[in-house]
Amino acid sequence: MSPRSPSVNEELRRRSQARLLQATVELVGERGYEATTLADIADRAGAARGLVSYYFPGKRQLLQTAVHRLMHEELARALEREPRPEGEGAGRELLARAIDAILGLARDQPRLMRTHMAGILTAEGFIQCPEQQRLAALLRDTVTRYGSRDPEADYRLLRALLMGAVVAVLLPGAPMEPERLRTELFQRYGLDWELGVPPGGEPPGGVPANDQPEKDRTG
Repeated sequence: MSPRSPSVNEELRRRSQARLLQATVELVGERGYEATTLADIADRAGAARGLVSYYFPGKRQLLQTAVHRLMHEELARALEREPRPEGEGAGRELLARAIDAILGLARDQPRLMRTHMAGILTAEGFIQCPEQQRLAALLRDTVTRYGSRDPEADYRLLRALLMGAVVAVLLPGAPMEPERLRTELFQRYGLDWELGVPPGGEPPGGVPANDQPEKDRTG
């Protein structure tokens, strides 16, 4: 049998990593971080235990990569959803979709996202990885399409605002409603409530998002 080509080996590695990352998301979402072992993840992914350590230096790095992959994929699906936004208002629609995608993860995956945010605040901190870089590229492109004159600075601000909103939704004992936070973010960026994937009903407080002063808008 002839040896596999480098491209075939790379595809096999990519698939193995994808299975491990998906298993991590599933198990931590179901059981929590402490109750999930690397052996559990390998078993769920149908992989050898040593393969986890080969690809990832530890469970915390594995989890951050897995959640960044999930966020990247959810954001990409939201931005690419049909009908694709076009024309003058396309950037505003894309930003609204991005906000809704991230808030949606906090709402739909509370245990996973709470664990992820807690891990970022540990001594290991924010781990740069290819999945995080893909997520960053999508957000940076979104603020560019929105009309930012300084995409790097505005990307960092959007990232901080979204992280803060996720923490606020998941804060034990004092959570905020995603709809309230959505309203605040939409007002911050001058986005109409109907953009993105609006929840039913009127904005909390009854204040239309586009009533904020023009000078407060980014870009």
